[in-house]
Amino acid sequence: ILLLNRPEMSQDKPPFIIFETSMGSFTCELYWDHAPRTCHNFAALAARGYYNGCKFHRVIPGFMVQTGDPTGTGRGGASIYGKAFEDEIHPDLRHTGAGILSMANSGPHTNGSQFFVTLAPTQFLDGKHTIFGRISSGLKTIDMIGKVQTDPHDRPTNDVIINSAGPRPHS
Repeated sequence: ILLLNRPEMSQDKPPFIIFETSMGSFTCELYWDHAPRTCHNFAALAARGYYNGCKFHRVIPGFMVQTGDPTGTGRGGASIYGKAFEDEIHPDLRHTGAGILSMANSGPHTNGSQFFVTLAPTQFLDGKHTIFGRISSGLKTIDMIGKVQTDPHDRPTNDVIINSAGPRPHS
């Protein structure tokens, strides 16, 4: 059972983060019970405006869309804990379909600010990337981003930008 309006739910643990992009909006529901440090990192970065202006720097149709690097290169970004932090792999969470919110990394325990959203089942990522939420609304926006024209390096030929991101305390 998911209880959204618990009295202990404060602004420090917002259940939702809403993103406004150059292609529309989407809302992320966070899995605080399964990945608390990852959710705290994501929510704090969004509340600080860290993601504002970030590009979707990697788009692979039928697989995923990736963002969260303020340099736009796919090699930048840091967590609120410093450069990187440990994985929070939960056995009950799987990359079962479109709309799974997961941390991008370059190996075990290298989480920073970058994240991706799946466009299809990607079970081969299970156990390798921290799942910390799902798209609760705006999956059509994610789908549209996943269909933009890209170059041979999976970078969109026309920038898709996060205009703003921040907490939304209620559904």
